[in-house]
Amino acid sequence: MAYIDTNESIPALTISSLNKMYQAREKITSLTAYDASFATLFDQIGIDIILVGDSLGNVIQGHTTTLPVLIEDMIYHTHCVSKNLRRSYLISDMPFASYAEPSQALKNAALLMQAGAKMIKLEGGAWLAPTVENLVRQGIPVCAHLGLLPQSVNTLGGFKVQGKSSSQAEQMLKEAKILESAGAQMLVLEAIPSSLGKAITENISIPTIGIGAGAECSGQVLVMHDALGAFPGRQPKFVKNFLATTGTIDKAIELYITEVKSGAFPAPEHCFSS
Repeated sequence: MAYIDTNESIPALTISSLNKMYQAREKITSLTAYDASFATLFDQIGIDIILVGDSLGNVIQGHTTTLPVLIEDMIYHTHCVSKNLRRSYLISDMPFASYAEPSQALKNAALLMQAGAKMIKLEGGAWLAPTVENLVRQGIPVCAHLGLLPQSVNTLGGFKVQGKSSSQAEQMLKEAKILESAGAQMLVLEAIPSSLGKAITENISIPTIGIGAGAECSGQVLVMHDALGAFPGRQPKFVKNFLATTGTIDKAIELYITEVKSGAFPAPEHCFSS
């Protein structure tokens, strides 16, 4: 087993230690979690980043989108997840319409940080630069999110791969640089061609965390229910069921870590072309 010995004092991961991993080209592992039990297990096995995702709207609350998730939901689940973490770095999503302008974003981000988050994540491009700048100025680390934006599903016309045209790709790269300049310290890239994930990763100096963005990203994230084959219905192309070949949850998470760290996941069949 790869469990961390809970009887020993172990250093908690920080943005500085994650940056050292990034600079050393060590892949960063991330999974979502929504309760203390799974979060503690993932922490002990060695997941680097735990994300309290607004995907809880789908996998916990049973909604078809993340839009009904409230800031109160995110605060509650962040508090639950943070209780027993010793090593993993905790990021929490800002839910739909909770950061429409900088002062609102600051108020809600502060509540997530007070609930135990070490960083907050928000979806959107260049329009968020003033918000990112304000949050960072107030001591709140920010993870940006480009590509498929689940909170914008109605304007995108569905859950579709983004950045496939050259103009879209150029715009996304431009926005990644703007968000980095605004102070974002990490960037999630979702459902974009692998070539674009590689280009963005090579042209910014902060870690990129991919979910359907190719193996060249600095790290990978999956919704835990997808990684464990626990969510019914059609699965996205970028999903792999790690429980199917291992038989136990702990071994499935160990395999996920091993494959991300080695670059074996995502494999070509989990990636999108332009």
